[in-house]
Amino acid sequence: MNPMIWHKVAAISGMAALGLGTYGSHGFRPKDSTYKQVWQTASLYHLVHTAALVGAPVTKHPHIFGGLLTAGILLFSGTCYTVAYFEDRKYAGTAPIGGFAFIAAWASLLL
Repeated sequence: MNPMIWHKVAAISGMAALGLGTYGSHGFRPKDSTYKQVWQTASLYHLVHTAALVGAPVTKHPHIFGGLLTAGILLFSGTCYTVAYFEDRKYAGTAPIGGFAFIAAWASLLL
């Protein structure tokens, strides 16, 4: 698989991050304001790791780095968006797995 695929994944993720971030800032009105912060955390991690995803093709192991970042975005940020949207922490179970995927992605740069 061509490592440049990660640029396309980053483009899709970046569009989603900006759209979800905009919604979180201007349209999301949770009953419990603590969920606004959960949404903001999801958005921050989503956007930061999307920016890192742009660099995946130039890493020694682009598919490991890109795959782990993508998994982290989906599992951590996706879980946080879900928790915030439904205002229910019962959906939080996969967030730690996403966090570990982020850590593993960064650690993969040491290989």
